[in-house]
Amino acid sequence: MRNFLARYWFGYAMVLPVVAVLALLVVLPLLQGVHFGFTDINDTNIANPVLDREARYSFVGWDNYLNVLSGSAAFGSFWATLVRTVIWTFACVVCHYGIGLGLAMLLNRRMRGRGLYRVLLILPWAVPVFISAFAWRYLLNADYGLLNWVLETLGLPGQVWLGQSDLALVSVIVVNVWLGVPFMMVALLGGLQAIPSDLYEAAEMDGATPWQRFVNVTLPGLRPVSSSVVLLGVIWTFNMFPVIYLITGNNPHTRILVTYAFERFFSGATRDYAIASTYGVLILSVLLVFAAIYRRAMARQGQEL
Repeated sequence: MRNFLARYWFGYAMVLPVVAVLALLVVLPLLQGVHFGFTDINDTNIANPVLDREARYSFVGWDNYLNVLSGSAAFGSFWATLVRTVIWTFACVVCHYGIGLGLAMLLNRRMRGRGLYRVLLILPWAVPVFISAFAWRYLLNADYGLLNWVLETLGLPGQVWLGQSDLALVSVIVVNVWLGVPFMMVALLGGLQAIPSDLYEAAEMDGATPWQRFVNVTLPGLRPVSSSVVLLGVIWTFNMFPVIYLITGNNPHTRILVTYAFERFFSGATRDYAIASTYGVLILSVLLVFAAIYRRAMARQGQEL
């Protein structure tokens, strides 16, 4: 051990500050959240130095998890919210990958002004999320939004895009796709440029059609990149809070798990820290299970994540 530390002490010294920061900002709050999930803590029984009040919450065991998983409306209808979260995540990631791959293939070809197109397509990713969210909120406004103005100019009826209907979920999916496509496009473009051109030339000489070259050369060549960006896309989209909350607020038709946890923690007559923490642990559990299954599926195909 002494020889090992003497050899690698510099590397560990460089890593130590990062580990300390992660432990302080991630690990400790995570452990605290897990602890809160087994209590009945809320803003009426938590310790408050300003009011000179000591903590009075108690340990309740698995009651919070049983109440949430039972599907009771009083605890947020977990299963209905989970289904909506899965729909939101699946729709966004599929559109991210499909549109991103199409744009990446276009930009991978020689064309005039290709550099300008790349810059313009990356702009949505460069703009801060809250600015994009507020801009889209005005565009989708039912009374004076640009989208409804265009529809009415064409003689079509305007829509309440962000109202109390499933149309609000469609609207935020469109916004999130617009925001997420640039990242997917850039990642897949890098993967496309790493595929040897000799493979395409050999396939063309063998008489392969463009579709056959896409299926048998492009997609297998992109598999290492695709497996990583899809996993990252699922995790990011599953936890995508700002787009939904800044555009639709507490709209139940766009509520996903992470926004509901925020609502229970920061809003309401009584801020229920215990249920919010329970939701946080369940979100982490769902993503860990998905990541494990996804990693195993990729390993069967010869891909390592």
